[in-house]
Amino acid sequence: MSGLKHPPIVPTLRLTRTLVDRLPPRFDERGPVMLEDPPPEFYHRTAAGLLERLDTQGAVWVFAAGSLIWNPRMEVAERRAAQVTGWRRAFCLTDRRFRGCPSTPGLMMSLDRGGACSGVVLRMDTGDDPLSALVSLLQKEPPVPPEHATAETETGLVEAILFAADPGFPLYRPEPAMDELADMLASAVGHIGTMAEYLLNTVTELERAGVHDLHLWQLQEMVAERLERLPDPVCAALDAVHDVHAAG
Repeated sequence: MSGLKHPPIVPTLRLTRTLVDRLPPRFDERGPVMLEDPPPEFYHRTAAGLLERLDTQGAVWVFAAGSLIWNPRMEVAERRAAQVTGWRRAFCLTDRRFRGCPSTPGLMMSLDRGGACSGVVLRMDTGDDPLSALVSLLQKEPPVPPEHATAETETGLVEAILFAADPGFPLYRPEPAMDELADMLASAVGHIGTMAEYLLNTVTELERAGVHDLHLWQLQEMVAERLERLPDPVCAALDAVHDVHAAG
């Protein structure tokens, strides 16, 4: 099964906390709320339909490609390295409110159609109530019904659900070309932080989980190259102190 083993030698990340800190830590500028809360029955109806389709004797597997790997937002009974076909990581959700703002919009990562993706499948610890456990997880994710996928693991195939971007979702936009995407991620700042920090966290945590994503690796190189052009705030502060002493 290709893509699941951590490569024996991984080069050092070019994107670093020091480079990320060249950006303002946050902007208190927030775009409008783009999503309405779904009707109360949405989560129960969606969860019941997923359990019926999965037909896995109560076991609920979730394919995690991003933050669910290190922040699962559910009780986890088992985890396995896995790969799905037909889905890929993509920065395809517009963010003008959290790590982006109207003047410097960003793009959050999700799963989009096409290609293949290595990640982790998580078996939920559902106790004796799989429906309630799945409803709880759905309530913590964007209000889009999850997709069904067959995940390949080293111990066999697993039928799982995954959270993906829907082209009909109000925040969806196809991932742009690499240069445009790197420009956005190197400049987007919102009220909770920067997209550069989000990218760094994502690549770092994926590496810790044994997932080496070549697309994200190239992207962090490009974002780092752009941040390297920005003035170093520490050097700028030292220069300012030097100028003050020289003037005195």
